[in-house]
Amino acid sequence: MTTMYYEADADPALITRRKVAVLGFGSQGHAHALNLKDSGVDVVVGLRDGSPRVRAASDAGLKVVDPATAVAWADVIMVLVPDQVQPQVYEEIIRPNLSPGDALFFAHGFSIHFGFITPPPDIDVVMVAPKGPGHLVRRQYVEGSGVPTLLAVHQDATGDAQPLGLSYAHGIGGTRGGVIETTFDAETETDLFGEQVILCGGTDALVQAAFETLTEAGYAPEMAYFEVLHELKLIVDLMWEGGIEWMRHSISDTAEYGDVTRGPRIVTSETKAEMKKILGEIQSGEFAREWMAEYANGAPRLKAAREAIAEHPVETTGRELRDMMTFLVPKRPSDDV
Repeated sequence: MTTMYYEADADPALITRRKVAVLGFGSQGHAHALNLKDSGVDVVVGLRDGSPRVRAASDAGLKVVDPATAVAWADVIMVLVPDQVQPQVYEEIIRPNLSPGDALFFAHGFSIHFGFITPPPDIDVVMVAPKGPGHLVRRQYVEGSGVPTLLAVHQDATGDAQPLGLSYAHGIGGTRGGVIETTFDAETETDLFGEQVILCGGTDALVQAAFETLTEAGYAPEMAYFEVLHELKLIVDLMWEGGIEWMRHSISDTAEYGDVTRGPRIVTSETKAEMKKILGEIQSGEFAREWMAEYANGAPRLKAAREAIAEHPVETTGRELRDMMTFLVPKRPSDDV
């Protein structure tokens, strides 16, 4: 049975007695650093010279130093830079500045689980992974709540790795939402699988195919956009609130009947077989090696995919429609510095 921890299970003093360096100030980095600071933790943000995020971190009242200085000063280092650059950051900046008894923290197990980083045996290696984007982690903390969080220990050199990780989770608000104990391999493999088959890959592939099916049949792209993309949020929100049962209860009987009779024709036994194949590629490390090789080669396949989706009719139509929606602020990748 899964072990869960809450506020009363954590000792907040463990993390407040430590010096924490947060490397990176993106979605997760800004949330971790600010939440820890507000929890009374001595924290600095490690950013390279010239990073566009230096000003944002400084304006938020955080101390910013270069990553090497941050690691040398700290005894808890949270690595929140992208997976693909973590091995280089570790070799060039983190490893030379580690001391015995330090704790190396991650919010995703990718680099450790697949062996791209191998810390020395005298270092605690812990994962504290909120199950939500950083902006939600920050907002929930400010509102007095918290995002459910995963906790895993890969290496316990000091004997205190697990309680220290739980204390860190308390500092970012995770124990308010509940902390689930897991392992690096389970978190990494399930996270990649979810991203690839449903949350990102499966969903946007279905959206694009459905949009193309409608527009190729002669329906207006605006109608297609609303039916296959815009309204998706309504359904996902219902599922998030009460599961599939609640979603089906909330929609019309016509929609529910279409769901249960036509859904299995879209996601077939062949689809599930492909899901199992994808899971196998994740478990074997094939996907991880493929991605790291892609990145090392300049990520041509990823860049081509970005260019292609930017010009896809579902996106060009969507941008025009979202600009007309007064109830939201349209977002573009270029908005994220």
